[in-house]
Amino acid sequence: MGSGCAAHSSSSSSKWVMENGDEPHVLAVDDNIIDRKLVEKLLKNSSCKVTTAENGPRALEFLYGTFNGTGSKVNMVITDYCMPGMTGYELLKKIKESSATKEVPVVIMSSENIPTRINKCLEEGAQMFILKPLKQSDVKKLTCQLMNCKG
Repeated sequence: MGSGCAAHSSSSSSKWVMENGDEPHVLAVDDNIIDRKLVEKLLKNSSCKVTTAENGPRALEFLYGTFNGTGSKVNMVITDYCMPGMTGYELLKKIKESSATKEVPVVIMSSENIPTRINKCLEEGAQMFILKPLKQSDVKKLTCQLMNCKG
């Protein structure tokens, strides 16, 4: 698991831990409305606050807005891999390139199980790669990490 991971240089003890028990805020990105609604429903079932975006540029717009003080902070981004215009991989790279957003965990979803694609995303800094369709158990795993519970 620790393959060449750099030590956290951020001042917070862990980027996953929620301050004073707030609901984690997750940005869900998917060009497919049905998939987007499903992700949103599963996250809300796991007591997350959810913002949705239909594509990468819209997601970046929202993310950068939150770091410029115009929105609430995002604790995690969950994005589809296959989207027109900007793939989930390209969105991941943009998030990790920016000093404002590089600490935000990014989870990639895809309906295609392609090991080279999965490895590429993880090497670029994705927190996790989940195969679609997303299940409540997948979301529980994610929110458990967000809440820093041992489970």
